[in-house]
Amino acid sequence: MVYIQVVKTTIFRAIDEVFPLIYNYPMEDQNTSLDNNTGKPEKPAKNPMTLIWVFSTIVFCVIFAIVLAPRPQAQSRDQVSPSIHYMQIFRTVFDIIQRSFVEEVDPKTVYEGAMTGMLNSLGDPYSAFLPESEMSDLSDTTQGSFGGVGLYISGKSNLPKPDGRPNFLEIASPIEDTPGWRAGLNPGDLIIRINDEPTDIMTSDEAVTRLRGRPGTEVRLLIRRGEQLEFPITLVRAIIEVPTVKHDMIGNLGYLKLTTFTPMTVERSREAIIDFQAKGYKGLILDVRNNYGGLLNSAVGISSLFLEGGVVVTIKSRIPTENQVFYARGRPAVAPDIPVIVLINRASASASEIVAGALKDRGRAYLVGERTYGKGSVQQVFNLDRAGFKLTTARYFTPSDADIDKAGIPPDREVLTPDYSNVDAEQLSALINSGKIAEYVRAHTGATSAQTESFAQSLNREFNIDIQLLRRLIRNEQNRLSVGHVYDLEYDVQLYEAVKILREGNYRSLMQTSKPLKVLQEESIEDEGFPLAS
Repeated sequence: MVYIQVVKTTIFRAIDEVFPLIYNYPMEDQNTSLDNNTGKPEKPAKNPMTLIWVFSTIVFCVIFAIVLAPRPQAQSRDQVSPSIHYMQIFRTVFDIIQRSFVEEVDPKTVYEGAMTGMLNSLGDPYSAFLPESEMSDLSDTTQGSFGGVGLYISGKSNLPKPDGRPNFLEIASPIEDTPGWRAGLNPGDLIIRINDEPTDIMTSDEAVTRLRGRPGTEVRLLIRRGEQLEFPITLVRAIIEVPTVKHDMIGNLGYLKLTTFTPMTVERSREAIIDFQAKGYKGLILDVRNNYGGLLNSAVGISSLFLEGGVVVTIKSRIPTENQVFYARGRPAVAPDIPVIVLINRASASASEIVAGALKDRGRAYLVGERTYGKGSVQQVFNLDRAGFKLTTARYFTPSDADIDKAGIPPDREVLTPDYSNVDAEQLSALINSGKIAEYVRAHTGATSAQTESFAQSLNREFNIDIQLLRRLIRNEQNRLSVGHVYDLEYDVQLYEAVKILREGNYRSLMQTSKPLKVLQEESIEDEGFPLAS
């Protein structure tokens, strides 16, 4: 723009000075003298040097304008931000696809594909585009309730089963005190039809969409139980609270299991602790195994049930002004003299790790189980009409300022669940394909421990699989086909170890040996046993 102004100024100045000379007529009449005889203006004499100067000035201005005129355009292109530049290209490609692709394309399909690719390009597994169905599910989870019938259903494909039978929708478990539970539906029941539509051609998402709806409306189901029994049932949808808390007493110990972190989790946990207090509990086991996380505020609230003030977690963003420190709120519900053990495993992630990390760093709990998943990042959900996307906006740090992203939290006492070798995997595949465990459990719903043990021994002889693993597989199938118990002390080796620690009375001495996570990370510089976050 500066060059353009210079050119304009030069040309206009030349015009002001040159044009009067070309026409040999002065622009200012106050300097004009009259001819004594005619009374007409007196014409000055022509000067050849003046004409040469005029011509040179014009040529110079033209050359100057030609040379400098392109530069402002180039500069304006350079000044366009990369974001605007690429958005213009994106818009151009989008329009070309709509106008020129060999077949007509739904703009929504192109848009969702572009959004998916854009977020995938970040290389972050937690940043993702959420189509309408996933956005709705996420909203139900984070809000803690939805309109439905209260049934967990097993994931399914549209392919027939290996035996050729249709792949109908299977009930994994009814949620207690919901329409499905009150109607007497059982785990293992098959939903053959939903409002007269067969479920073998539905995806799981399509089935869930049909089961959910406005509270007070009806949904008609056709249920198959066993091989022969089929019956219709009509359920009235109601507000379904996502169950996130289970609790029970193990002798004089309170057992509190959290499956996720929703707005309801803190209040339900507080109610469980009040129940423990009424029953005279002497210790508490907090189980966050297989808990993938949830809401940050819920994690802070759960930590506040155990901590007297102080830092719970620090959130650090790329933008320093957006950094936040979250503190424990209110008075703790669990008295300081109550020993606490937190159960963790490789599927404990995000909000679960916030709670485990805070209680460990603050010296309030002893951790038992396996190293956690290592998700130390915070996502924010953005709405896009009925769809949306998740974006990682910050990382969180434990009270000792440890970054556990991709590193996880190690337990104070490691207790691994029984695993199987490659040889076991081959035999296990043969056992699962045989369907013998499912058939036995369906045929022996009231089997005693002795009968179950005898069946496990027979499978051990036939398939040569570890007997402990077989017992666990049988018990898992039994729990799948019934409303399972809150805990299983007989087969849960990690829970058994936690109970043992609290009952042996050496909890206090063990806590004295527990180290904050930051100390463990600093020690790992010399000892590679604790991988640092990358």
